[in-house]
Amino acid sequence: MPLITADPYRPPRYLWNGHAETIFPSFFRRVHQVAYARERLELPDGDFLDIDWVRNGYSRLVILSHGLEGSSERHYCKGAAKYFAERDWDVLAWNCRGCSGEINRLPRFYHHGATDDLTAVIDHAIGKGYGIIALIGFSLGGSLTIKYLGENKGRLPHAVRAGAVFSVPCDLGSSARALDQPAGAFYRKRFLSKLKKKIELKARTLPGKITAAHFRHIHTFADFDTWYTAPLHGFTDADDFYRRASCGNFLTDVSVPLLLLTAENDPFLPEACYPRSLAATHPHVYLQTPQRGGHVGFSLAGREMNWMEVRAFEFLAEHIA
Repeated sequence: MPLITADPYRPPRYLWNGHAETIFPSFFRRVHQVAYARERLELPDGDFLDIDWVRNGYSRLVILSHGLEGSSERHYCKGAAKYFAERDWDVLAWNCRGCSGEINRLPRFYHHGATDDLTAVIDHAIGKGYGIIALIGFSLGGSLTIKYLGENKGRLPHAVRAGAVFSVPCDLGSSARALDQPAGAFYRKRFLSKLKKKIELKARTLPGKITAAHFRHIHTFADFDTWYTAPLHGFTDADDFYRRASCGNFLTDVSVPLLLLTAENDPFLPEACYPRSLAATHPHVYLQTPQRGGHVGFSLAGREMNWMEVRAFEFLAEHIA
């Protein structure tokens, strides 16, 4: 059964707990010599996605999906892009709506369940001629990856062969509640500050459709999802969003090999985000839960590379012929 008990990851000695393992790479990791070529993908609803390529003429492609308020420029995306490009893969790192440095056109944004945009990216890549595609997602990007794979059971494109996801909030409600606790204050304030800036910009560009006035009521993720995520994206309220968008609902229907790797000391994720019993009996979901690593952390001492890209490459090499 795909419960991976091996725990080979060893964090640097100067990272002493899950918070340090999360924060240090977020602020200090630098990945050099990644030359993206940007393409704008126009969407049927009149909006757009900016996607960044590393194309070397290989027939196989890895698609990278970033986390909440991330982008293709985040260290974990650039690290994976560089690692795979140096090992005979083309790379597509896509930016969720409003995350590429330019605000998107429509009132809607992106969220953990918005797999329509990932679908558009994958279909676009298949149209470029790639016959082998692997999906890698980080945190929110991992949620999108799992949901896409599960909801497309029986009609998944043949090119999509496997996936690897890291630090995924499989149960959105429990993760939001964990971050709304005092221990999550640093992360919560940082995320909400970034989201506030986007809402304010959107309110200026779309007056009458979005207002930033609600931010005076927002102190938690539940508040933000009640005032913005839910009404902008067709959910009744925050609880309805958490219930319907949680990727854990779609894990059962995953039909290709999927590595789900989450550290036991991830400060974002409570026990409900570790689908241990499901993975113990599922033929395709490989759950690996090293003791250390933090949230999208997994630094390697003295190395530009990160253990996430090493582990993803290893898993995909094993499961894609």
